[in-house]
Amino acid sequence: MSSGAILAIDQGTTSSRAIVFGAQGEVLGAAQEEFTQHFPQIGWVEHDAVEIWSTQCRCMHAALAKSGLTARDLSGIGITNQRETIVVWDRRTGIPIHNAIVWQDRRTAARMSAMKSDGREAWMRERTGLLADPYFSASKVAWILDHVSGARDRACRGELALGTIDSWLVWNLTKGRVHATDASNASRTLLFDIRCAEWSDELCELFEIPRNMLPSLVPSAGVVTETEAAILGACVPICGIAGDQQAALIGHACIAPGDAKNTYGTGCFLLANAGETCPLPPPGLLATIAWKIGDEVTYAIEGGVFTGGAAIQWLRDGLRVIHASAEVSTLAASVPDAGGVMVVPAFAGLGAPWWDPEARACILGLTRGATSAHVARATLEGIAHQVADLVGAIAPALPRPMLALQVDGGAAASDLLMQIQADMLGIAIVRPRQLESTAIGAANLARLGAGLLSGISELKSAFVTDRTFAPMTSDASRLLTRGRWANAVGRSRSLDMP
Repeated sequence: MSSGAILAIDQGTTSSRAIVFGAQGEVLGAAQEEFTQHFPQIGWVEHDAVEIWSTQCRCMHAALAKSGLTARDLSGIGITNQRETIVVWDRRTGIPIHNAIVWQDRRTAARMSAMKSDGREAWMRERTGLLADPYFSASKVAWILDHVSGARDRACRGELALGTIDSWLVWNLTKGRVHATDASNASRTLLFDIRCAEWSDELCELFEIPRNMLPSLVPSAGVVTETEAAILGACVPICGIAGDQQAALIGHACIAPGDAKNTYGTGCFLLANAGETCPLPPPGLLATIAWKIGDEVTYAIEGGVFTGGAAIQWLRDGLRVIHASAEVSTLAASVPDAGGVMVVPAFAGLGAPWWDPEARACILGLTRGATSAHVARATLEGIAHQVADLVGAIAPALPRPMLALQVDGGAAASDLLMQIQADMLGIAIVRPRQLESTAIGAANLARLGAGLLSGISELKSAFVTDRTFAPMTSDASRLLTRGRWANAVGRSRSLDMP
């Protein structure tokens, strides 16, 4: 294992991916496979965890085959994953007792609203940095224990395990030998005290979740364990684990306090490095653990938009105005502007800084002259407006003004969306040459964990920019369109009112 090659496992909300990176960070082989999205009821989103594992397993083998390497050539594996999505499984059989409940799922909104009404949110926020919202994992676990016959008794007897997707992957990579997670993923569960970086007995008691279900805590970079040889053909050390957004922060080399990035995935996630002191996040934003390496914890301030790239999928699968997601820019660019149309893509409610699970998506400003092109352009603008809301909310907490925003994710490949984003924010948008920042971050953590890098500071020199988008609109025009957006958000939030 001297090649320096790393296998990055990038398990996302709509697809599983695997990328083999060479010693210099070059892509040697990659594979990706979508999996089924389940919507049992309005507002409910589930995944089949067994399908997640099978697709991920196929992607690992395919990426290795394309790279021309074998498992024996790998120096390590790095794992990054969709966060908050939770799996509960039988420790003996390894079979989930229910579909994974996805981070987008809103079925526990009433329970979390009751906790807010009871005044528990401030206490919860002080310990976790999070909000009392169904977005996070704890209430999803509680729902499974309450609704699967016999689950709570079995959990109390120690027969069940729970985990975010990284834990599920480690369990399967080791054939049930290791049940573990890192601090970045644990900090998204509402069961973890981010100030002491440990599971909280008080939070477990609040959600009535037996402590024995929880995975052990391991470093974000460091040798966790080895895979079972039968999985890939040889034992390979697992050397890095991080939630997808924290991994992207590493992938952008945002290693200094104040460095910030935004990922345009299914949702949009803005993270800013907050340093080694747990921050007090502005209203509507979150404090989270970026990574833990050795005994040193690095924190981040975060804002998340629930529907980002998923709005483009809606244009494809719902409205059917495009056949492939990549067509959206061409359609949107066929008109000079949105023609007064505004789209608020609140398909799963509104995330930061609004945190309104009852908000609903809407299209405003339609006239007889409106076309699918105007709706497509307004959808891209709706994504950019939500990110601008995040930047405006997070700016007061940063140690220096944000002069640029680094971007990644599938939708960041759209030049039109990136230009719209620069115009919305009035600052430069910096797109890296390699958009797979999440997978790169997982690989970089694995490099650190495998001892291939001397320290995290080495990451800065490896970051390469593809293109910088400068704002091209006036301040007056920006203020006008932002004002119209604020009005549209108000309409979206009032749709559920009687």
